[in-house]
Amino acid sequence: MDFLLLLFALPIATIIIASVLETVLRCPIAVAALAFAIYLIVAFAAFDATFLIYVILYTILAFISAVITRAVLNLIHDDDNDDIIDNGNNNNNNNGNDNGGGNSGCSCNNRYYNNRYYR
Repeated sequence: MDFLLLLFALPIATIIIASVLETVLRCPIAVAALAFAIYLIVAFAAFDATFLIYVILYTILAFISAVITRAVLNLIHDDDNDDIIDNGNNNNNNNGNDNGGGNSGCSCNNRYYNNRYYR
């Protein structure tokens, strides 16, 4: 039973949790460090010293998963950059009146993504 836990359940859980943490933390090294800290505590609380080998392997797996997730998110984000309209360079609409809609021409860094306003 422990063998299935070590070789199936914990690696799958590591991949999923590392991907979720990467979207939140946006730093693969921080994700790997957090996985190492958690697995190190688990190693001494629930397992014996031989689990330390698995701790290192799971940390490497978490780092690789975080890097792959980061690359996929960057690839998705690069596709969305084609739809960005920078209002600082566009003074054609609304004559400088900022009423919350359209292009304000105020030279601030307001950006519209797919006709949605994000700040």
